[in-house]
Amino acid sequence: MKTLQFREAICEAMSEEMRSDDSIYLMGEEVAEYNGAYKASKGMLDEFGAERVIDTPISELGFAGIGVGSAMLGNRPIIEFMTFNFALVGIDQIINNAAKIRQMSGGQFACPIVFRGPTASAGQLAATHSQAFESWYANCPGLKVVVPSNPADAKGLLKASIRDDDPVIFMESEQMYGDKGEVPEGDYTIPIGVADIKREGTDVTIVSFGKIIKEAYKAADELAKDDVSCEIIDLRTVRPMDIDTIVKSVKKTNRLVILEEAWPFGNVSTEIIYHVQDKAFDYLDAPVVKINTADTPAPYSPVLLAEWLPNSGDVIKAVNKVLYK
Repeated sequence: MKTLQFREAICEAMSEEMRSDDSIYLMGEEVAEYNGAYKASKGMLDEFGAERVIDTPISELGFAGIGVGSAMLGNRPIIEFMTFNFALVGIDQIINNAAKIRQMSGGQFACPIVFRGPTASAGQLAATHSQAFESWYANCPGLKVVVPSNPADAKGLLKASIRDDDPVIFMESEQMYGDKGEVPEGDYTIPIGVADIKREGTDVTIVSFGKIIKEAYKAADELAKDDVSCEIIDLRTVRPMDIDTIVKSVKKTNRLVILEEAWPFGNVSTEIIYHVQDKAFDYLDAPVVKINTADTPAPYSPVLLAEWLPNSGDVIKAVNKVLYK
């Protein structure tokens, strides 16, 4: 094992795959000369040159479309959005072309492309730069949606995403790029669509993903002082979703809390709740509780932002609620 920052794990994943496959290239704003807006492509221009690490104009629709077209012709592009908030400008290419081209062409064209970049809030970035789009993209058939929470998962899942023959939405966080963690040596991948039990427990299941899962860990540590045993599942992949792992855990703990940094209406949490009531209703000893952001655009004020975001205190309250404490 070695210790890497999240951004270094992303860079290693891309670089290792590009060394083994000349059809892979990276394209986006500031990915080359500036080493990436968050330094996730540091050194890649020097190693691979300007034909494979490509700076673009501020035109997400344009370079997303170039990526889709080149993927249809046999390349495996990695398209970096400086933030998925900016991907709204290019979402037509993602939804109407990348996701649908295999079906619309009767299987004559594949679209092996990765769209990656940060999602959700990252401090005082205000309403238009603090949005979580996981459920938006997961709603579209033809897309896979991956949201890692630590460096080891980021590297293994990104390598699997680059090798996948279908389009993958790979969502990171500006607030995780500096996170450090142990990463396995050598070549490894993590299968898309497989959740991970980060902490085993017996009293309640907590499901989360992405950077907000840190609040679940904090809450579990506090709850352990009162002899409450929390099982924490990192979803890792939103679509395809590993419902079986969640259901198996709920059948053991009989209680479920879901923590998600997203608006409360029509999100990933509601999809999980549907499947749990369908497959494990008789095992539930309490109604499922989901924890989301406030149902408003993200505020700029740090005081209001702290109230808007879910936190470990919210998780503790939810756990106590399902335990009837």
